[in-house]
Amino acid sequence: MVRRQLNGAAAPPDPARMFDTVEFRDAYRISYLTNAIVVPTYEAIRRDFGIIRAEYVLLLCLAHFPVLTARDVSRITRMPRNSLSRAVHRMLAEGYLDRSPDPSDGRQARLTLSPRGRGLHEQIVARLVKRQEEILAPLNVKERRQLDRLLGALHE
Repeated sequence: MVRRQLNGAAAPPDPARMFDTVEFRDAYRISYLTNAIVVPTYEAIRRDFGIIRAEYVLLLCLAHFPVLTARDVSRITRMPRNSLSRAVHRMLAEGYLDRSPDPSDGRQARLTLSPRGRGLHEQIVARLVKRQEEILAPLNVKERRQLDRLLGALHE
């Protein structure tokens, strides 16, 4: 049955209906929430700062691990190495990253965040935190702690 809005246009489908019927319910809901938090924010990041998701993922990882290789970032994020390779080259060219040879593997480069990259990360992370808080606002403190424990159990 198609519901109609007052102006005669079809109302958008209710996502909750899919949540109740999809065969892989939990994974779908996690994906839905991820998309609700990340997709609009990454689009704004692309528009406002000119970088794409893979490029920001480099900044994010290097903000938490001072020295990494592209291979390390791929392992941490499960992103394809070819996407990260393009991102590394662009972020180096823009001055967001610094590179030095990896003494243990001549094929790899050690990546670090430049001061310019750290500043950009700080601006972007503030937006992601704000969006996360908007999405998770319906949860009380106890529910947020429970969500944190459950999510932690999934990646251990």
